[in-house]
Amino acid sequence: MSTAIGLSTPVLAPLLRRSGTFALPFSAYFTFLSYRVVHYRLKDEHYLGDNSSKTGDLNNKLYLATRCHQNFVENVPLGITLAALAELNGGNRKTIATFLSALLVFRILHADAGLINGMGLGRPVGYWGTLATIGSLAGYAAYLVKGYWGL
Repeated sequence: MSTAIGLSTPVLAPLLRRSGTFALPFSAYFTFLSYRVVHYRLKDEHYLGDNSSKTGDLNNKLYLATRCHQNFVENVPLGITLAALAELNGGNRKTIATFLSALLVFRILHADAGLINGMGLGRPVGYWGTLATIGSLAGYAAYLVKGYWGL
């Protein structure tokens, strides 16, 4: 027979429902970006690195696919972490869902309507939108705990 010590799983499980809901679309898009890098690696027969140093061509598809993937990895974990912190501190479900939806849309715009084509309009829109979303999420998470600081 086992005895539960501390918080049990049923108590912890429902805490991050909004952040958890977005795990699937973010993971699916991450998988797509990863697959695209592998596709161009196989096509170019370049199995290590991003192939940019070979020709110096910044429009090389492998290089661009690698940058799309890296930019996603650089930005999304922070956004999801900030959303989870806001959610744990009682953030509004619709607000958190809106932030995470915006983050996903801005990352898709940045990569698929911008960077993969070199310099499309989606690149600056996605970049600035991502920064605004992450900054707003950080501000919202801080606002939720303002009482802790006596404000």
